[in-house]
Amino acid sequence: MLLYFYPAAMTPGCTTEACDFRDNLARLASLGYEVLGVSKDPIGKLCTFHERDHLSFPLLSDPDLTVHKRYGAYGEKKLYGKVHVGVIRSTFAIGADGLIELAKYNVRAKGHVESLLKTLA
Repeated sequence: MLLYFYPAAMTPGCTTEACDFRDNLARLASLGYEVLGVSKDPIGKLCTFHERDHLSFPLLSDPDLTVHKRYGAYGEKKLYGKVHVGVIRSTFAIGADGLIELAKYNVRAKGHVESLLKTLA
């Protein structure tokens, strides 16, 4: 499974990333991976995002950031040279045994899936 954390549904970067995962689901499945997206957005917003962009994988809501924090996907990060606290765009490859095989933090929205495909192949 690929579990990816993103800052906010329907923003330009998060839309780019989600559509990239959507467009590469068959390639990821051929490597044995399903995709789950996680954000702090409420379920209603995730439903709108899912429908608007024809996403064909589940989006999970973690409004209290419990899951984000357990994966280290929430904390200090730099944005435009300033340090602040927020969601850290991250992706985890999790094996059938439940162990994390790969952890990527501070990934860029554009080109991230292609990079993952190269790493996981």
